[in-house]
Amino acid sequence: MSSITQHSITLKSNDTLSAEAIKPEVTKAVYVFAHGAGAGMNHAFMKSLSEELATFGIATLRYNFLYMEQKKKRPDFPVVAHHAVAAAIDKTHRLFPNVPLFAGGKSFGGRMTSQYLSAHPSEDVKGIAFVGFPLHPAGQPAMDRADHLEKIKIPMLFLQGSRDTLAEWSLIETVTQKLPTVTLIKFEGADHSFKASKQNLLPKLAEEISLWIDSNL
Repeated sequence: MSSITQHSITLKSNDTLSAEAIKPEVTKAVYVFAHGAGAGMNHAFMKSLSEELATFGIATLRYNFLYMEQKKKRPDFPVVAHHAVAAAIDKTHRLFPNVPLFAGGKSFGGRMTSQYLSAHPSEDVKGIAFVGFPLHPAGQPAMDRADHLEKIKIPMLFLQGSRDTLAEWSLIETVTQKLPTVTLIKFEGADHSFKASKQNLLPKLAEEISLWIDSNL
């Protein structure tokens, strides 16, 4: 049985962000789970994947970026998003002081997390898990969004759909092959939202995150 608690994260600007923690009865790790650009922390995908992770003994802290909290449509500039990532990691570390901590997120949230950690390595963060890394805008294949990943020395997990229009498969393969700490998992037929026909991929996503965490504990 998992417990669910609501939290508030205060930024340096004194703005506050909503957050929710899901804690399984037996917890082997905690994942700081940032949302994508188009939907906040309470989107069904975010909540459902967090619940699936709890079945594997992984606690989560989901949180809103400031633009989502303020009901704005345009995502925050990276410098603002990075403040949110830093505050969320700090909050999670205080809520789960003796639990191995991993960070990352869906699409934009994962990229903002890795950007922040590439510039501010943290001994508290044991690895970064990307649930669909947004390598480039749809229809504009490129790899420059991955340049910062070369600075990251901790393990990274990439969960990627083979039909993801924001990460052409050949390009995400090329990027990850250059990085020594990376695990790349392919979800055949899945798009950026991890929709693949009528399959429910959430249990498999959670399982792959759990196996990767186990290998890095």
